[in-house]
Amino acid sequence: MNHFILKTKVFMGHGSLQELTKLPITNACVVCDPYMVQSGMVQRVTQVLEQMGARFHIFSEVVPDPTTDVVVAGVVRQAQDLPDAVIALGGGSAIDTAKAMSFLYTQITARPKPLCVVIPTTSGTGTEVTSFSVITDPQAQDKVPLVDDRLLPDVAILDADFTLSVPPSVTADTGMDVLTHAIEAYVSTDATDFSDALAQKALALVFQYLPQAVQNGQDIQAREHLHNASCMAGVAFNHANLGISHSLAHALGAKFHIPHGRSNALLLPEVMAYNAKGSQRAAERYCELARCLNLPCNQVQVGAGSLIRAVRQLRKTVGIPGGIASQKVAREDFCAKLDDMVQDALADTCTRTNPRIPTAQELRELYLNSYSSSI
Repeated sequence: MNHFILKTKVFMGHGSLQELTKLPITNACVVCDPYMVQSGMVQRVTQVLEQMGARFHIFSEVVPDPTTDVVVAGVVRQAQDLPDAVIALGGGSAIDTAKAMSFLYTQITARPKPLCVVIPTTSGTGTEVTSFSVITDPQAQDKVPLVDDRLLPDVAILDADFTLSVPPSVTADTGMDVLTHAIEAYVSTDATDFSDALAQKALALVFQYLPQAVQNGQDIQAREHLHNASCMAGVAFNHANLGISHSLAHALGAKFHIPHGRSNALLLPEVMAYNAKGSQRAAERYCELARCLNLPCNQVQVGAGSLIRAVRQLRKTVGIPGGIASQKVAREDFCAKLDDMVQDALADTCTRTNPRIPTAQELRELYLNSYSSSI
């Protein structure tokens, strides 16, 4: 039996930030990174809170690949004056930090869980509608995916105005993350008709609008469609889960601090080729996605190949080079950490729903192929 639950209330479009005024917030903790404060972007949120007469504190110590130390620091900082709302402003790191903080508040107090409101400023992670929070253990150099329905945000505000200043490289990385979410959710062994519909639409939107947004960051139409695609892909993979591109990317990012979306972009084509070669179902599903994009697909393997080539071409179009080596990862260092990455990827929760269950040796080969691939 499958299920499909939509808990998060989603507001979207220009000016949707004003929906914040309709929420029962009296004391908020605003979670963001230092740039959001330095750029003044956080003031767009705090001004609305001031209009509401709500108190607020800003926790601006979010770091890329958020750590357990940062999450604990955020909770401790608010321990004397627990908020009734945690508001995340930023990309996946800020949102994952806020989700983990909101969840931890319930572990240290008998009070109800604070309202969790997320305002994504990038179009990529989809974490505004998922029950996942990926936190890094700095001691073990390992990313730990937390999975609990209580991590689902209560409200997501998709105001694409916040994404207009995102630079082209970050737009490309996060957009490829959306694409990976959509493709992996579609071929997941837990995919359903409901997740399929959202994954297909997200895929189509990324192929149509990501190049436009990378080329012209002020294209608000492209930005809004990508913001919606990110959220739809997030709902899709929250129900269908993902695959080994994410398992491999989690481990790669933890060891070498490559942005998560870029890690997926470097790994996805090799993973797709591996899946299509050994799983008829995966090849058929890739062919179906190729058909959605009007790519050649008169035979299953032809369609799968068309989609893989289209992913490689999109990666090139948005300026992401092929090969992990392109990210200034020395081969000696890469090989020294390879066994640890393989074991971490093998144990990753995303591996369970990949259409092919890989061996350690197969994951090792995928890493090595992805390291040297230049296309």
